[in-house]
Amino acid sequence: MKLKFLYLLLLPTLFSCYNVERKCKDFKTGRFYSEVKVADKIYKSTFTRTENLQVEIYDGKIDSSQVRWVNDCEVIYRTINPKNMAERKDVHLKILTTTDSSYTFEYSYVGEINKQKGIAYKKD
Repeated sequence: MKLKFLYLLLLPTLFSCYNVERKCKDFKTGRFYSEVKVADKIYKSTFTRTENLQVEIYDGKIDSSQVRWVNDCEVIYRTINPKNMAERKDVHLKILTTTDSSYTFEYSYVGEINKQKGIAYKKD
């Protein structure tokens, strides 16, 4: 009986020590393809990102944003030539997990609580 109790005490400690390793630096620059699901619809885009600039092609339109890295896994985007009030809002993106060729992320307008999730795949 004491042995079972000891196992029950040790079991939660094994799971609480698990950390997801993120290699965010591998995704700071390059060419990417992304998918974001919003209300049962999947939005797809391609983009190229340098240390300071991201150029995205979505639905046949090109959009450019300034890139400011907060840390290795979080970035703020500011649209260079906003055409409306929504485009004037900065976007905060956080990389949640990484693999060798992709990353899962969440994003929202800066200061907003509602976040969307997506996945991006490195093309090169």
